[in-house]
Amino acid sequence: MNKQKNIIRVALATGIVLMLVKFAAYLLTNSNAILTDAMESIVNVVASGFAFYSITLAARPKDSNHPYGHGKVEFFSVFLEGGLIFIAGVLIVGNAGYKIFFPEPVGNLMGGMGLIAFTGVANFALGTYMIRQSRVLNSLTLQADGKHLQTDAYSTSGLLVGLLVMYFTGMVWIDIVLSLGLGLYILWSGYKLLRKSIAGLMDESDTKLVSEIAAILQRHREDEWIDVHNLRVQRYGHELHIDCHVTLPNYYDLSRVHDEVSAVDKLINTHLHADTELFIHADPCIPDCCSYCRVKDCPIRSVPQQRDVVWDKSIISKNEKHI
Repeated sequence: MNKQKNIIRVALATGIVLMLVKFAAYLLTNSNAILTDAMESIVNVVASGFAFYSITLAARPKDSNHPYGHGKVEFFSVFLEGGLIFIAGVLIVGNAGYKIFFPEPVGNLMGGMGLIAFTGVANFALGTYMIRQSRVLNSLTLQADGKHLQTDAYSTSGLLVGLLVMYFTGMVWIDIVLSLGLGLYILWSGYKLLRKSIAGLMDESDTKLVSEIAAILQRHREDEWIDVHNLRVQRYGHELHIDCHVTLPNYYDLSRVHDEVSAVDKLINTHLHADTELFIHADPCIPDCCSYCRVKDCPIRSVPQQRDVVWDKSIISKNEKHI
């Protein structure tokens, strides 16, 4: 968690410096498109500040009021960031529309482009590093902030191309078109972040994660694990909470059932590379399970094994035995 905080601190400090550089470029050129890029940098700074707060809060241990921890605050961080980006996009598009009717002259483009190019390279490098670290640290906040910085770098690249065309052709209207295009792109980026945060707050199923868990169980399954179903995943910041049903031979005593459930828990925690808490409900097998049961020399088998069930996301998510 300390590493996440340090990364966010660097992102916050970098964001403040780059924001000042972009506004300096705007004052140098009076370009509406560069002003658009600078306005988005304000969002970067605010978002990084809230990201630092959310990571600090998410690191708090579980307590009586928050038995699942404080990790959900990361979704609020992403929601705020997406909302700010969306609002910035609306303001940028509105300002560009205004400048269509009341244009202003643009000057000293080469000096401004040099400053903007520097900010684009810095944002892309930092954003790429944050996304890589988000995978290692399993941090949604770092991922959202990193993607935002990469988005900023991409928009800066498009801005530079347009400004170069305007510089060599003298077509001043390109400045307004660039501003409109960047504003719409920023609107779309904000919408995607809002969509992702709402999905997390509503505990929407993460199909990619369920597929990964299914692959782990299928690859390392034991014959005694006759069936896995009703598997659900909830994300609380860097922690995952998984619950599922595991069908075991009905003649196992309580100690053996406990051992098998613990083995499933250990397997997932070992291979998933995330802090995972599992709640596993043990089901006794029924005669209908015999047709796909792998248990050898079963004393109560009613029919020979006739087929094999491959565990994938669609199979293990169903709330029923696969009879």
